[in-house]
Amino acid sequence: MAFHQAHGKLATVTTVRSPARFGRITFEGNRIAAFYEKPQAGDGWINGGYFLLNRGVLDYIDSDDTIWERDPIEQLAQDGELMGYQHYGFWSCMDTLKEKNTLEELWYRGKAPWKIW
Repeated sequence: MAFHQAHGKLATVTTVRSPARFGRITFEGNRIAAFYEKPQAGDGWINGGYFLLNRGVLDYIDSDDTIWERDPIEQLAQDGELMGYQHYGFWSCMDTLKEKNTLEELWYRGKAPWKIW
């Protein structure tokens, strides 16, 4: 919240490092030169799914059919009104049933890193 209020732009998106889904292998010919088990992407940042918005953002939304991640976000970025907060703490997507189950298991076992209270 402090980051959003400090920069004075219309929108802030929380960004997180792009998690690698699979390990990475580097070849020299047919010889494996390096093997990296699920490394974090070097400079890759992705939308972490959390936004802080000022009311002026509504001017970027045409109707209920507007897809937020398309025109509004792209236009905010083009207009210099979108800032990114780089989050280095715990983050996980919850797009699949497997991811949901994993996060619920962490919660029920009392090992949820996002629980700070």
